[in-house]
Amino acid sequence: MKYAPIRNYINGEFVEAATERSLDVISPVDGTLLSTVPLSNNQDLDAAVQAAKAAFPTWSRTTIKERVQVFFRYKALLEKNLKELALLVQEENGKTYDEAVAEIEKGAELAEFACSLPQIVTGEILEVSRGVECRTEHVPLGVVASIVPFNFPSMVPNWTIPNAVALGNCMIIKPSEKVPLSVGRLAELLQEAGLPKGVFNVVHGDRDVVEAICDHPGIEAVSFVGSTKIAKLVYQRATNNLKRCLALGGAKNHLIVLPDAIPGMTAQNITASMAGCAGQRCMAASAMVAVGPVDHIIEKLCEEARNVVPGKNLGAVINRDSKERIERYITEAEKLGAKVLVDGRSPKVEGKENGTYVGPTVIDYVTPDMAIAKEEIFGPVISIMRTKTVDEALAIENANPYGNAASVFTQNGGMARYVMDRASAGMVGVNVGVPVPREPFSFGGWNESRFGVGDITGKSSIEFWTKLKKSTTKWNPEAGINWMS
Repeated sequence: MKYAPIRNYINGEFVEAATERSLDVISPVDGTLLSTVPLSNNQDLDAAVQAAKAAFPTWSRTTIKERVQVFFRYKALLEKNLKELALLVQEENGKTYDEAVAEIEKGAELAEFACSLPQIVTGEILEVSRGVECRTEHVPLGVVASIVPFNFPSMVPNWTIPNAVALGNCMIIKPSEKVPLSVGRLAELLQEAGLPKGVFNVVHGDRDVVEAICDHPGIEAVSFVGSTKIAKLVYQRATNNLKRCLALGGAKNHLIVLPDAIPGMTAQNITASMAGCAGQRCMAASAMVAVGPVDHIIEKLCEEARNVVPGKNLGAVINRDSKERIERYITEAEKLGAKVLVDGRSPKVEGKENGTYVGPTVIDYVTPDMAIAKEEIFGPVISIMRTKTVDEALAIENANPYGNAASVFTQNGGMARYVMDRASAGMVGVNVGVPVPREPFSFGGWNESRFGVGDITGKSSIEFWTKLKKSTTKWNPEAGINWMS
């Protein structure tokens, strides 16, 4: 085992879980046993909640100007330790080193946005009547929790940590049991940056801890990122316990390709979107809708896909179950009449035979009723459906239950606007394979890709992590009383 057994991080210290139950942490890169992760119980969670509650009065009364100083230093530490952090992400998640570097850099950008919060969360004040002022201010909620997925071990935690904590909350984070190493290192960097004990806590575990978070009366709000099936359950359970909840689910992102799209640029963008991070991201291209005569673009797409090599510029998928599930989708589609143009099943990766790899896969003549066209694959696979018109393409996009992202590839501005206006997705792009907004713009989908109100990053997240206090004051009794005062 490469690393010592993982421990929870509570009140500024790494501590043993109350339970002896644990899981092995296996690297998808080559099957190496990295560590073991504890499956914590209610006792562990309650200890973290009590530590956070004890820290909250002092932390919440600290001015936001002072609180964000921690994140100036934290951002610098992310950058200083970039190589180490990227290698850790690569080991436990399986993505390429360059992708892991980009993940850490995005985390630094998220911390940078948190540093700007004093200039954004200024509240409002207005003299509403002679001598009477109304004022609003953002007040932290208290103890909050964040449940994060395996596909971005460092970036997705940084979707929530900087903003929630800089706004005055104390946080408990539950990492994915598949990738528990990175968050522990983030805890060390936050401590080094000067974050007081108890403000940030890490509790490892599985479903039991997730349910305990949703049920615990000391937790005011819960954010979740994962599959739609689990996002629904978390949202229902947390809100049933009268908590705020924002739960982000899965996706089926459609790229609509028109005949006038630039072939090289389009093929490069689609390939990068479907194969980046081995397709294990909720913004990955999963479905391409080819409108009219676009065979020349599909040919270029296949050329680009063949340049993506597992173990070199394509990382592993998270585990063997995922690999087998992805390959089953491909085989089933082929049996139903789809044509596999580029086949990524069972690739051979020299020196990494125990790794879990799926090569880039391009499948043509997929029909909308096939499972591969409707369900989230979460692998480096693009399914091509063919239509005669843009309206037929939009009908396919609109019919899918998700609503994270959609893009159109065209050189016609009017047609681009037509698609953007009609796509049923929270994030849309033109000639962009992964239309992720960057700070200060927020991240969040629609439909069954998001449960709750608001977005998880950017300015929109402020409303989720705070509550508004409205104050009305009057200091001039000589002004008399009227209906406004």
